[in-house]
Amino acid sequence: MKMERDLHTIKGDGDSSYTKNSSIQRKAILATEPMVEKAIRGLRTDLQPRSMVVADLGCSSGANTLLFVSKVIATISEDSPTDSNIRECPMELQFFLNDLPSNDFNHTFQSLEQFKQLTAQDYARRGLQPPPHYFAAVAGSFYTELFPCSSVHLFHSSFSLMWLSQVPEHLHSNMNKGNIHIGVTTSPLAAKLYLDEFEKGFSHFLQLRCRELVPGGRMVLTILGRKNDDMIFGGGTLSSTLELLSQAMRTLIEEGRVEEEKLDTFNLPIYSPSPDELKRLVEQSHLLDIMDTQVFDLPYDPMDQNYSKPDQEGAAAADDAHEAIGRKIAAGLRAVTEPLLACHFGESIIDELFAVFACNMTRQLESGGEGRAVTVISMLLQAKVLQ
Repeated sequence: MKMERDLHTIKGDGDSSYTKNSSIQRKAILATEPMVEKAIRGLRTDLQPRSMVVADLGCSSGANTLLFVSKVIATISEDSPTDSNIRECPMELQFFLNDLPSNDFNHTFQSLEQFKQLTAQDYARRGLQPPPHYFAAVAGSFYTELFPCSSVHLFHSSFSLMWLSQVPEHLHSNMNKGNIHIGVTTSPLAAKLYLDEFEKGFSHFLQLRCRELVPGGRMVLTILGRKNDDMIFGGGTLSSTLELLSQAMRTLIEEGRVEEEKLDTFNLPIYSPSPDELKRLVEQSHLLDIMDTQVFDLPYDPMDQNYSKPDQEGAAAADDAHEAIGRKIAAGLRAVTEPLLACHFGESIIDELFAVFACNMTRQLESGGEGRAVTVISMLLQAKVLQ
């Protein structure tokens, strides 16, 4: 597995694409808009920059990236001074969109012209003018240096930092047999290796970004997490969801579709931290102040409308809702994991794998188990101004 080559979402805008199956990520961006506003207004008050550099780390592709960009533009526009002399030289915005080289940057940048036109039309209808804004791509891992020292005012990252830079170091073959992640049969040693890898990577990430932030700069980090320090039953649904994917893989092994050794030698490089773990790592860095932390659940709403069909009532409607959520979760998980899974197990099993997973998820929902929502942790951090 080569992370920079294989870790990316499904490209394009087809039915299986990330663009069509990232509604929960969209909800997270919308839910954290007040925190983004707070960060921008704090920057303007404290630093009073004439231009602002904003970097979206792990931007992926599609409308979600531009949703964040729209919020930044709107916040700057709303807070722009009314003095005509100042308006003649408005604040300029430089956006850097970052992800791994394998990301579908083309899809995002091909939509920028339309985005700019729609933005200009929307502001013109309200008698306003958006601030000048510019875009550039930065391809590379956010676990490496990306920007010059003291050059960025605001870093934003949403649903990206739970991805590790690599499969946990020292997690060798057969140490996590029958699982693709931390599951109920995962040994304490294997689970600790996942935690160690996250701590190492996140601490390094903070060090790099603090070097690149201007003094007093901000970061808004939104991460798929869990509610407490229990890696298996700590809430947040990632572990339970991937446990169901492991079960689906074991079903294919029983049917002779997948070799058992293939499963035993595969581990997803992902870790959902708890709020306490994140707080501890930020405090240990001695580089940042925690300005705000929020932990909240985002429910799945696959149709963005009532799950039940018009002619269904009671138990039938509930069954239909569970099945719809199961399919939606399967599509969303497939959009972000298929390239990694296909690289190791082959493309031929993907359709069947996620069909079995969707059934597993539906049964879990019907029995009252986890899966109806994901737990999200969002943090607003400010770089310390060293004396």
